[in-house]
Amino acid sequence: MTLTLAQARTILDKTLAVAREKKFKPLGVAVVDSRGALRAYAEEDGNPILRSKIASGKAFGAVAFGTGSRRLHQIGLLMRDKDGALVGAVGVSGDTSDNDELAAIAGIEAAGFTAETGG
Repeated sequence: MTLTLAQARTILDKTLAVAREKKFKPLGVAVVDSRGALRAYAEEDGNPILRSKIASGKAFGAVAFGTGSRRLHQIGLLMRDKDGALVGAVGVSGDTSDNDELAAIAGIEAAGFTAETGG
């Protein structure tokens, strides 16, 4: 299964909506497909200049290593479809690791995928 732009945007929008609802610090969110190609990125106002590189690196690292990056001490969550096939990953940076992960899981589930944290 491929990750569509519409699905990537759903993930992005829901991740940021949960962060605002819970009053998290401003986030950067990167969504990559199973090849590690960036499909969507957004950064909230008030982020430092390198936030995009951090979030994208977390997502790409999760796909490259084939594991949720909690195992790598980062927050980059793999996304799998209903059959367990790898669809891509989400990298979030900006708040605590637990909060980043919580927001990413909400985004992944909103798109109909299952999150794999590696924990």
